[in-house]
Amino acid sequence: MSLRFRITVGLLVFFTTTTGSLPAQAPVKLTLIDAKTIALSNHPQVLMAQNEAAYANQQVTISRAPYFPTIDAAATATQGNELARIGAGSLSASRLFNRFGQGVLFSQLVTDFGRTKNLVGASRLQAQASSQNYEGTRYDVLLEVSRAYFAALHAQGVVRVAQATVAARQLLLDQVTTLANNNLKSQLDVSFADVNVSEAKLLLLRSQDMVQSSLADLTRALGTDQPMNYQLLDEPLPQGPPARPDQLVIEALNNRPEIGSFGFARDAASRFAEAENDLARPTVTVVGAAGFLPFINNGGSQIPNEYEGVALNVSVPIFNGHLFSARGEAARYRTNEAEQRLRDVQERIARDVRVAWASSMNAFQRIDVTAQFLRQATLALDLAQGRYNLGLASIVELTQAQLNVTQAEIENLSAKYDYQTQNAALQYSAGVLR
Repeated sequence: MSLRFRITVGLLVFFTTTTGSLPAQAPVKLTLIDAKTIALSNHPQVLMAQNEAAYANQQVTISRAPYFPTIDAAATATQGNELARIGAGSLSASRLFNRFGQGVLFSQLVTDFGRTKNLVGASRLQAQASSQNYEGTRYDVLLEVSRAYFAALHAQGVVRVAQATVAARQLLLDQVTTLANNNLKSQLDVSFADVNVSEAKLLLLRSQDMVQSSLADLTRALGTDQPMNYQLLDEPLPQGPPARPDQLVIEALNNRPEIGSFGFARDAASRFAEAENDLARPTVTVVGAAGFLPFINNGGSQIPNEYEGVALNVSVPIFNGHLFSARGEAARYRTNEAEQRLRDVQERIARDVRVAWASSMNAFQRIDVTAQFLRQATLALDLAQGRYNLGLASIVELTQAQLNVTQAEIENLSAKYDYQTQNAALQYSAGVLR
């Protein structure tokens, strides 16, 4: 091995370790399971969906509040000139007198003939829909993490291929240069070999940039804004997809949280429509008040210092400009809209599963094809190297063989990580991604 080659490789390693990764940071080992755990506990989208689900649960309590009595404490003080009466603004003609009173006001809904019950049911169903939205958000984050993780692994793998390519082509350049210096090869061969090395170095630079971009995407998928230098560990290659996607479609229709969310939302809209129709029914309420008047100046009238009263109030809507009927019709249209939205998402998910299955099957088949491509390209390179050493082949044939090997290695890497990405997308589509 020549001195020039050793110096070049040493500089290449130094350049890769200083610019191809984040400076002044020891690599942090990270598995896919660790990445998913970090994202689920830290990603802002997950936390937003969690708070939205908690908000929806509180709406159930709000809707259920009319079942319980309303109790208020009150204190009232009035002042009026003696023997005066209200002159305008009211039908009553009560006397005004000085008083200070305090007491308790009580109100309790007896029945509204099902409206509150339907409102509570709608709130509970909407809370369940929000819970499914939370699960759906977790699914989205898991898929995002899986894609970013395998993309980063792919980029790091391409860097390793590029480094090996630079080293191999640099070795050839050194050999050809030595032979040319001894008049055993032409300077044209040196030029071809030198171009080949430059091309490999450009590939290395592009792949290093791709590593930084993929690590930035992974950092975002983890839900953090702090860049890290991750040492990602390879995941075992999953088994191939099933022969047909029919069973996966059935699993998706049963497991996907989006379908559950839209189903609960449709049921909630139906219950709310029933509650709106109940607006036309009477409302029965019990109201009461009790307290005492410690200080009173009534101008000689005998008004007791304690008071109490209770009443049963029945409110029957008669006419309000068709407000209640319009609200009922509007709620019915919302229910029909929710039904069609559920149908639309079911059809979309079934299509997504079939598309993801086809992509996953294609990616899985590419693994064997690219592996065969790599084996043949490696064999062709060995033959071209031997023919070139014997003077039976030109430098063009040898450099083309090197190019084919590099392309085959990158294609093989792409097929492997693309299948893992497509498999994660297929699991996501089927609702079984964990």
